[in-house]
Amino acid sequence: MTPTAHTANGLDDRIAGALTGAAVGDALGGPVEGYTPEQIAERHGGRVQGIVGPWNGDEWRTARPIAPYHKGNGHITDDTLMTHALIRVYATVRDHLDAHAVAEHLVPDLMGTPRWIPDLEAEALPLQRIFLAEKWLVARLHYGHVDPREAGSGNIVNCGAAMYMAPVGLVNAADPAAAYAEALDIAGAHQSSYGREAAGVFAASVAAACTPGATPASVVDTALSLAKDGTRAAIEAVAEVAVRHTDFEPALSPLRAAMAPYDTVGPDYRSPGLGARRPSRLHAVEELPIALGMLLIGGGDYRRSVLGSVNYGRDCDSIATMAGAIAGALHGAAVVPHEWAKTVVEASRLDLDATARELAAVAREIFVRDTARRRAREEAFTLLTETPR
Repeated sequence: MTPTAHTANGLDDRIAGALTGAAVGDALGGPVEGYTPEQIAERHGGRVQGIVGPWNGDEWRTARPIAPYHKGNGHITDDTLMTHALIRVYATVRDHLDAHAVAEHLVPDLMGTPRWIPDLEAEALPLQRIFLAEKWLVARLHYGHVDPREAGSGNIVNCGAAMYMAPVGLVNAADPAAAYAEALDIAGAHQSSYGREAAGVFAASVAAACTPGATPASVVDTALSLAKDGTRAAIEAVAEVAVRHTDFEPALSPLRAAMAPYDTVGPDYRSPGLGARRPSRLHAVEELPIALGMLLIGGGDYRRSVLGSVNYGRDCDSIATMAGAIAGALHGAAVVPHEWAKTVVEASRLDLDATARELAAVAREIFVRDTARRRAREEAFTLLTETPR
């Protein structure tokens, strides 16, 4: 049967699964971000098994180091805010994006249109919520007038660009190489070095997950075929550990040990050393390799992959965002537990269905344009290579 817009695991379903899966993963990971697996287990009396409240309870407005963000109770964080901002750029341009689109559309969106910010419990400009690595976009592109293709140079190297690149993989569904190239171009406005590389490989992983018949192993193989330098080495090291486990609990310490040689942040996530987050060909962001590792351990199952990511700690909202996006793209929206999705949609005031429909429509339009462009080149190339009479 040929997949249609209403067929389970068709394009629309995979896009809905990826976006819902990413948002829910983000919301689950937010309240325990920055802590260790041991601290998470002590605080929650065991492993997190679903949506939990803020780490500091009712004191979230003033308790350091999280204040003033109400992370928990189904609230998304900046990962999802940035993902949806990029989708709005696609909805405006309705074609492939590049670094200039970030300057022309994403930056004005961040600094010019108030939106509901769940973990601030207020309507505000997204610029007022995003962190310094994302504020860099506004400083460099709006105020500094830097060439968008080079604006990411000088920013701290982290997963800031990678965390919102799922839409790039979705509009390039089943074409990982194209997703990788487009994400690298877009991310040039935001990141350099292995942060930019992670953005490309994450987008490629989402595109690979959309391929009919894809598996967690095929997604990781695709990531390895495209990844460069420390990013490739880190994914390979983590995957070698992950394939020996089917449960995240005994894998938590081995995964961290496999990642440690490539991670610049160090063992104390909240107190990185002087060498942290600097450009390097030897290092990698932690979030993407661990997300892929949890996907392997969970066998692609959404719940297992995301809960493993959440309980890993450290930057676990971004890890769970990535794992959730890939698992959702693999299997469709139905794999995201309904009770989790319902809570996140209501608590964060999201219309995930409308967002997914918009991106699916854009993806179809882009495919039509790509097909026409490819056919035009084929015709031109045929004329160029015809044997003269």
